Amino acid sequence: MSIMTEAEAKTILAKVIKLSTADECTAQLTGSIEGNIRFALNNVSTSGVVSNIDLAVTVAFGRRVGTATINEFSDSALARVVKRAEELAKLAPENPEFVPAVEATTYKPSDTFSAATAAITPDQRAEVARASIAPCRAQNLVAAGFLQDEQSFVAFANSKGAFGYQRATQMDYTCTVRTADGKGSGWVARNLQDSSAFKPASDIEIAMRKASASAEAQALEPGKYTVILEPNAASGLISFMFNYFDARQADEGRSFLSKKGGGNKLGEQVFDPRVTFMADPWDKELPVFPWDEQGRPRERMPLVENGKIANLLYSPYWAQKQGKKVTGRPGNIVMSGGTKSTADLVRETERGILVTRTWYIRMVDPQTVLLTGLTRDGTFYIENGQLKHPVKNFRFNESPVIMLNNIDDLGRPVRVSEGGRMQMMIPAMRLRDFTFTSLSDAV
Repeated sequence: MSIMTEAEAKTILAKVIKLSTADECTAQLTGSIEGNIRFALNNVSTSGVVSNIDLAVTVAFGRRVGTATINEFSDSALARVVKRAEELAKLAPENPEFVPAVEATTYKPSDTFSAATAAITPDQRAEVARASIAPCRAQNLVAAGFLQDEQSFVAFANSKGAFGYQRATQMDYTCTVRTADGKGSGWVARNLQDSSAFKPASDIEIAMRKASASAEAQALEPGKYTVILEPNAASGLISFMFNYFDARQADEGRSFLSKKGGGNKLGEQVFDPRVTFMADPWDKELPVFPWDEQGRPRERMPLVENGKIANLLYSPYWAQKQGKKVTGRPGNIVMSGGTKSTADLVRETERGILVTRTWYIRMVDPQTVLLTGLTRDGTFYIENGQLKHPVKNFRFNESPVIMLNNIDDLGRPVRVSEGGRMQMMIPAMRLRDFTFTSLSDAV
């Protein structure tokens, strides 16, 4: 019973709230069924299904807060977890930034559930592995990949009458294809809510072509180049940037959105006018829960509009302190773009470098969001609109803030997932003066 119905979840949560003697109590149930299959060296290595439900209970006596969790739901187990949370709260020091639980509200549902994804079977997972491995074997290529599908639910309630329940699904697929001698590498990834749109046979062809074409890469002198970043390559940098959209960090001088002398850059032109980022729980391509981790209602909210900072993100405490409205933390980021494919951007490029993927990205300077990382799995030199030859991978030092001021053109936004941290819609982008600092021998 890893996916509870709304009635089942509400019954358990109501019991928990009634058991508590604290000033306030919040209880949350999270459950999931996760199926997976992993393959490497053209053979399936592992496959399985993992299911679980957890109950987290948070109570407060004044400003003293305690939390306890359990995955058993008998009446005696519920009494134990409430008692434990209350014991911990009485032992805890007062939290000077305590903010009361969210008031009762009505949440507008978002379309986060797909019956097709929830119904994926072991046979279907095996077929994805077969469709990935068989064509690679036929062309003397080596495939390694991972498919994970998940159906889940979240339900929460508190002593102020707030309640929410919603189901969701998601599917993630990645596959790396190498040449038999290990000199060429290609990669493809898909993140979907509805698995019926997944076409592994066409996706594997992309990785296979890149693997074959990237062998015998030539060294190119590091420097500043026009680059085309595919959506997954761009998202790795952009996701870091949104860690610094917090209003408190900006107000306290700890962010690239801090102003010299105090204050933040709300309303200022920070990016190219073509840059717009929106958080939208009801986006058709990227729906997410209509509440955040604290049960606060999310809104459709522009974060950047035409290059200007439209909104910053306020924690409940900082919003209260600054006299601002509290909104739920975004669950997705949707970037505007155009209608061109990556191939279209390549055809229109006189000279440049195509980057399939960025990885091992690390922060260098938080206040400028200067990042360092590596390219991998297919990096190519472009000349007169054609991929002329593969090039050795690079280490880069670049800030997404500078990057988004050097836009030459934007492609069609694509759904990507940054390791579960954030759901994003990101376009391929052609950028001027991207900084490559050294070569990498990795493929």
